This record gives sequence, C-alpha cells and structure tokens, in this order.
Amino acid sequence: MPGRGLVKLPRRFQGGSGPGTIGVTPLAALPPNRSLRPSRWPRLRAFFGKAFARPAASTSHGRVIHEYFRHKAHDQGYTLSHSQQRVIDYMAQQANALLQPDAKPNASRSLYLYGAVGRGKSWLLDGFFRAIPLAEKQRLHFHDFFTQLHQGMFRHREQPDALQATLDELLNDCRVLCFDEFHVHDIGDAMLITRLFKALFQRGILLLVTSNYAPQGLLPNPLYHARFKPVIDLIASRMQVMEVGGPHDYRSQPRSHSQQVFTQGRYLWPGSEQQRLSLGLPRRNGPTSALMVGARQLQVRLCEQHSVGFAFSDLCEQPTAVMDYLELSRRFDHWIIDELPELGECPIAVQQRFINLIDVLYDQDKHLTLIGERSLRESLGGNAIDLARTRSRLGQLQEISADTPPG
Repeated sequence: MPGRGLVKLPRRFQGGSGPGTIGVTPLAALPPNRSLRPSRWPRLRAFFGKAFARPAASTSHGRVIHEYFRHKAHDQGYTLSHSQQRVIDYMAQQANALLQPDAKPNASRSLYLYGAVGRGKSWLLDGFFRAIPLAEKQRLHFHDFFTQLHQGMFRHREQPDALQATLDELLNDCRVLCFDEFHVHDIGDAMLITRLFKALFQRGILLLVTSNYAPQGLLPNPLYHARFKPVIDLIASRMQVMEVGGPHDYRSQPRSHSQQVFTQGRYLWPGSEQQRLSLGLPRRNGPTSALMVGARQLQVRLCEQHSVGFAFSDLCEQPTAVMDYLELSRRFDHWIIDELPELGECPIAVQQRFINLIDVLYDQDKHLTLIGERSLRESLGGNAIDLARTRSRLGQLQEISADTPPG
C-alpha cells in the first residue's frame, strides 16, 4: 500500500519503458487547502510558447536565402567558395533582421561586396534580390540609377530638396535596394554620391552594393580621393564590407550562359568583306544616317526595327554619355559595333566610354556583334581602370576569325 502522502496515478498518466509495460510514478500529493489564486502556468506557457516560436519564425527567412543559393549553385554546377558562403550566411542574417514583425528601422546592416571580376558578386546580389520574400525591393545597375537621379533632380530643381523629391519618386516605399557595378571616377558624381548614401541610410533602406574595388580604392585619382573620404567613412560605418574571392572565374563556365543573350554574341576579325557577307553583316565604310538620341545626333551605319550599327569612332570618340547608351539600349536589342581599334592607342576618355558602353549592353543583356582587325586579346590593351571587367565580359563572346570554319 502506498505510503501516506503519495497517490497512485491513473493508468493514462503512468510512465512506461516499453510496450505493455505500466509503471507507477509516486508524486507528492497536493495539500488539501490550495490557494484560490488562479494558476500562472497558462500565462507562462503562452509567454514561453511565443518566445520559443519567434526565433523559428524569423530564421525561416534566412533558410529561404540559404535554400535558394544551394539549389541555384547545384543547378548551375557551381561549388560555392568559402567567401561566397560567408556572404550568403550574412545575407540570411540580414533577411531575418529586416523581416521580423517588430523590426526597427536600420535593424539590418547594409552590405558592400567587392572583388575581382567573375567571382560571383552580381550572382550573389541577384540571388538575394530574387530570394528575399519582399515586394518593396529594387535591383538596378548603378549607371542606370544615377542617370535617373540626375534627370529627376533637374526636374525637381525648384523643390527645396531636389534629391529627396527625386528619391521619393524613384524609390517610393523601397526597403531593399541593390546596386550592381558601383564605381566612381568623377568628382562631381562623388559629391552627389555622398549625399545619396546619407539619404538612403536615413530612410532605413537596406543597401546592397557590388564593386570591383574595396571602398578605399574608389575614386583613385589622387587629386580627388581625399574629397571622397567622407563616403568611404560612411560605407565603413554603415555597411558590412566583404570581399568575394576564389580561384574560379565563373563567367568562363559555359553552363552559366545558356539564358544570357549577351554571351550569345560574337567578336569577328579581321572583318573582311567575305566574312561580312557570309554572316549577313553591313559592309565596311557603308553609308551613314542620322539618329537622334535625346538632344544629340549620332551617325549610324544600320538602323532597322530592333537592330542598330555604329562605327566605333561614331559612338566612342564622340562626347557620348551613359545616358545615351541607356536610351539606345531601350530602343535596340541587336547591336553591331564596327572598326574596333587597338584600344590601348585611344585616349583614356575614349577607353572609358567603351567600357561604359559594354557595361550597359552586358547589364541590359543585349546581343552584340563586335568587329575588329585584330584578335580580341590584341585589341583590348589600355590603362583605363575598369578595363579588366570589359575584357572579362567580351571574353564571353564567340570569337570568329578568318580561320574559323563556318558554323
């Protein structure tokens, strides 16, 4: 018989160590005079239940990021480098911080990715943008955004704060803003970028940026670098700066090109009449016609439906700008650029225009036929700062020489 003060539990509460086993668990009996105050256990259970459930709910956003990249890398045959995995881990943390129901402004820390060309910076940026379950987001090439910013500030020049009015118009309720290919070479742009970044951080926007340069390498011109230091300090204080490295140039892996129009383009040399005729390309030194681009008149060798053709000199040796290339890319999907010279013999300003042009065509994913007299490697000499990126991008084109058999 159980001792005094012990009770035998009903069968449904008895423990057991296996099937068919019934155990007897002695528990202290409750005193006969219990307090009449209601038990706090239901409230504590509810409190702890929410507390334990909250991290699980918030970390689910991070899992979405991890799973997206895991499947994307597998589908494309990539093996993620250590630095890429670190970036993905950080992106998952920031997604959790941003998407918590009670998230405070600036709860998440913005991200600045830099590294050599072809190491997957844009791939990481694009993946985060696609994976994060949020509607209020924008992904833009920095050239494109900066052009719109200039135009908007001109329109709102009578406003007390033209920058804020333009950002209201361009960003609306944006919470995540992704800038690809961030670089600075002009001191006028540098001063506006300082104001822009301050305004974005004040709005609590999560900013993600890719660049070929570490922050300290932006605006390398020694005449102006010191004046850009405030933005470098701002990046260091408000953004997590991470290098994306690794031994592989992912742009050289053909499996990543299947859905990209730009990489289906071609580089043709030496551009003989026989080559042009066999590929249905315009004759060299053919007639030109005028094409209005904004307030500027350009000479074109070809202009029909969605195709446009220029001589290199008519496009890059003239005072054209990124906004001209962007306007043309909205109107034309197929591009021919003829008579590419040996770039190293061109002035730096001409080299930079060509770099900017290829940036726009690559980002807008346009089909390009580029024609020169020498091999691509021999044609792309020069000392412009961003030329390595251009070499990497043009290296993805199919190179067709006089010895290439017809395909």
